[in-house]
Amino acid sequence: MVKLEKGLGDKFIVAAIQLCSNEDKNRNLKLVSQFIDNAVKDGANIIVLPEMFNCCGHTEVMVENAEEIPGSTINILSDKARTHGIYIVCGSIFEKVEKNKVHNTSVIVGRNGEILAKYSKVHLFDVDIQDKIRYKESEHVIAGQKIVIVNMGSFEAGLSICYDLRFCELFRTLALRGAKIIFVPSAFTSTTGEYHWDPLIKARAIENQVFVVAANQIGTSPNNITCYGKSMIVDPWGRVLAKAKDNENVITAEIDLNLLDEVRAEIPLFEHRRTDLY
Repeated sequence: MVKLEKGLGDKFIVAAIQLCSNEDKNRNLKLVSQFIDNAVKDGANIIVLPEMFNCCGHTEVMVENAEEIPGSTINILSDKARTHGIYIVCGSIFEKVEKNKVHNTSVIVGRNGEILAKYSKVHLFDVDIQDKIRYKESEHVIAGQKIVIVNMGSFEAGLSICYDLRFCELFRTLALRGAKIIFVPSAFTSTTGEYHWDPLIKARAIENQVFVVAANQIGTSPNNITCYGKSMIVDPWGRVLAKAKDNENVITAEIDLNLLDEVRAEIPLFEHRRTDLY
């Protein structure tokens, strides 16, 4: 468990930024900075970016643009966090591991600009959907080995990335370890997103009685893969607090942790869990 500085309290504003990132890192980072400023104007205390927000396209290009952490991308966001006094869930970027090998890594930056947590994607996107999409993330990405919980003073948050959303065991483990909010930076494709995105996000929120903040890519990247968008903020009852339009934009919602406590008291899933059977 990674400790953060003084917490936000029971009520605060979270924002999810939806982008159509490409292979131009300067363009992407400039746009991200603008959206962060806009989210701050809307009162955001925590801002969540999508997966591969700084460079998204052909895998070879993304690997070439991989960085160490901290590096230029995280340093820019650290400055933003420090300037505005906010938390930034830095989506994910390709982190250098060895020649032609990377981690797909999410970073949380605190209000003083320091790195508070780092999570490398555990479940890699290796799929072959006939006549629609073939992608093998494991060709260049090394899977992470650690589940990450961040203590934010008055609550704990869990980290995940995109394809992790399909693995209920990860989300249940995060919840059992105390997570009340789970962040899901994503580049979820339109091929599967049309049928799976909404129900998976709502299911992870309902079954674990947590808030889920999912910031997704949208549109077609240079590798001709189209992402679904529909970034969402969902409460523990499964209600959609905010949902993005079909373009690059930012959504915000108030998180009230008292609601989570109410839901867990009304339907005590964790209290009635049959640990003797699992």
